[in-house]
Amino acid sequence: MTFKRTLTGLLFILANNLLTGQITIINSFRPDFDITRIEFTDIDLDGDPDILKTFINDSIPVQWIDDDDDMNVADLQGDLDSDCLMIDRNRDGKYGGELDLMIDWCDENGDGIADLQIIADNAKLADKDWEPGHFMISIDTDKDQIFNYVNWNTLKPEPWDHSGQCRFFQDYSGKTMFLKIHTSTFNIDDLRFNWENPFLFYDPDNDGLSEMAIRLMDVPAIDTNKMRSITLSKSITDVRISIDLDNDNSSGNEFDFDMSLKFSGKGFNYSNQVHKLKSMRGLPETDTLFLDPRWRKSDELIYVDHGHAYQTVFKEGNWSECWLVFDEDDDCQRWERVEFYDQKDLFKIGSNQGGLDNNPQADATGDRGEWDMDNSGNGKLYIGKSDGLIHLYGAENGAWRIDQNAYYFQGWQGWRGGGTGIPNDGFDFEPTSFSTIKYTDSDNNGFFDQIEYDMNGDHHFEKVILLGEFGIDDRSELYDIKSMDYDDYKQLFAKTAEYQWNKARKALQKAVKYNVNIQWYSFFLHPVTLQEKYHYGYWLNYFIYNDLRKYNQFLNDAGFVSKLDRAYFGGNWDILN
Repeated sequence: MTFKRTLTGLLFILANNLLTGQITIINSFRPDFDITRIEFTDIDLDGDPDILKTFINDSIPVQWIDDDDDMNVADLQGDLDSDCLMIDRNRDGKYGGELDLMIDWCDENGDGIADLQIIADNAKLADKDWEPGHFMISIDTDKDQIFNYVNWNTLKPEPWDHSGQCRFFQDYSGKTMFLKIHTSTFNIDDLRFNWENPFLFYDPDNDGLSEMAIRLMDVPAIDTNKMRSITLSKSITDVRISIDLDNDNSSGNEFDFDMSLKFSGKGFNYSNQVHKLKSMRGLPETDTLFLDPRWRKSDELIYVDHGHAYQTVFKEGNWSECWLVFDEDDDCQRWERVEFYDQKDLFKIGSNQGGLDNNPQADATGDRGEWDMDNSGNGKLYIGKSDGLIHLYGAENGAWRIDQNAYYFQGWQGWRGGGTGIPNDGFDFEPTSFSTIKYTDSDNNGFFDQIEYDMNGDHHFEKVILLGEFGIDDRSELYDIKSMDYDDYKQLFAKTAEYQWNKARKALQKAVKYNVNIQWYSFFLHPVTLQEKYHYGYWLNYFIYNDLRKYNQFLNDAGFVSKLDRAYFGGNWDILN
C-alpha cells in the first residue's frame, strides 16, 4: 500500500525546507532529506506506513524502515530510536546492497531513546579482504545519545572528524564503547563477534571525558577464496590499555592519554561473554531488502564488557609480549591511545621507514617506547632511580626519542601519510635531527642498568652509563598493574612527579652550593601541575648535572665527578654533601 502527500502538506514542507535548508560549507550534522518527494509503503498491510522513501543530496535514494511501528504519513523522516536508514549510494535501486550505507538505531529498554547504533558500510561483493567496508556498533552506556559520525556530504562514516584539537564527533568521550571491523558484513562468518571487540572508554570521575581506554582485539583469519572470507578467532589476542595519568583532560584538551600498554599472545577465549539484545531484530518483512540481513536478525553480541575487561586481561590472558609507550612531550591528543613505537632502527624517521616511528599513527618524536618481548615482567612497572621515569619491568630494551618542548606537536595528527583516507590534520612535518636515549637491561634482572645518550643528534652515543660500575643497584619497587585501578595509576604518576621534583629541588641546592647560577632556569622553577613537576624536574636534574660536570673543569677533581655521577644516576643528590 502506498501513500502520497497532499498539496497543502507539500507547500508547508517546501516552506519549511527553505527556512531550514543546509549550507554545504557548514557542517550540518544531519542529512538534508528532500521532503517534497516522500513516498510511504505499508509493507505488512496493517494500515500504517512501514517504509518512508525520499532522496538525499538531490539524487541519492534513501529509505527509512519503521522497526517500532510508530511511523505515520505526517512524518518527514524516520525516528532515531528504533528505525533503520538505508542509503542507496550507488543508485542501483537496492538500498541494502553493494556500496550502500545502512544506519540502524535500536532502543533496548523501550524508553524511546536509542541505546545502540549499528552502521553497515558496504563495499563491493568482490572486496573480500580487509577494507574497504565497515561494520560498527556503538553502544551508548553513558546515555548521552552520541553515536557514530557520518559526513552527510560524502555519505561516509568519518569517526576521526572533530572540532578544535580533539573534540571528536564520534562518541569516544565518557563511559562508552563500540565494536568495529573494517570489512562488509557479508564477508564475516559470525556477526556476533567482531575485531575491535570492544573498544572501551572509562570515565571514573564522571566528567563526561575519558580517562582510560581498553582496546580488545580478535584478529581474524582471512581467506578471500571463501564466501565468508573473514573468520573471527573468538579469542582476544591483542590488548591496548591507555591511561590519562594526571587526569588533565578538559575542554579544548578532551583527550590526553599519557601512557599505553600493549599485550599480545594467545590471549583468552571470550565466547562465553554473551550479551542478549532484543532490539537488534528488525521488521522481518524487510529482510529481503538487505543483501546480508543477518545483522538485522541477530539477538546477541559476544564481547567483554566494561565491568570484566581489565581483570579478564590479567586473569585469563596468556601473553607473550608486553610493550609500553609514554608520551614524554605530553602532546598526544589521539582518542585511542598513545600510539606505540616499534622496536626498530633508533635513528630512521618517518612513516613506514623502519624506525621507532614506523607506525604511521605514532608521534615522530617525543615518546618513549619499551619492549618486553617475552613478557617476563607481566606488565609490572617501576620508577627508575636514575631518571625518575616510569619503566616497564622485564623490558629488554627501550628508547626515548626526545622532543623536549613538543616543538613537533602531535595533537590528534591522524595518519601520517594520509593512509586509508584518514587525514593527517596538517601535522606531517618531521624533524631532521633529534636526541635519543637508549635503555638496556644488560644483566637480565628486569631493570634497565645501561643508559646511552645521543643528545647532540649525530646518531652516535657520546655517553654510555652502566649503573653497576657506580655501585648503583638498578632494582626498584614494583607496581603490579593487574591489581591496580585508575586511582592507583594516578597515585603512581603523582608519586613519580613528586619524586622527580624533590630530586630537582635537591639538585638546585647543590647547584647553589657550587656557585651555579640557577636563575638561568627560572622558567622551570615554578611548576603549577603534576605534569610540569615531572617534566621540569627531569630537565632541571639533567641541566644541573651537566653544569656541575662543567664546574669540575675548574675543580679538576676526579673524586667530585665520581660522586656527582653516583648522585645523578643513583637519584641521590645527598651524596654530594
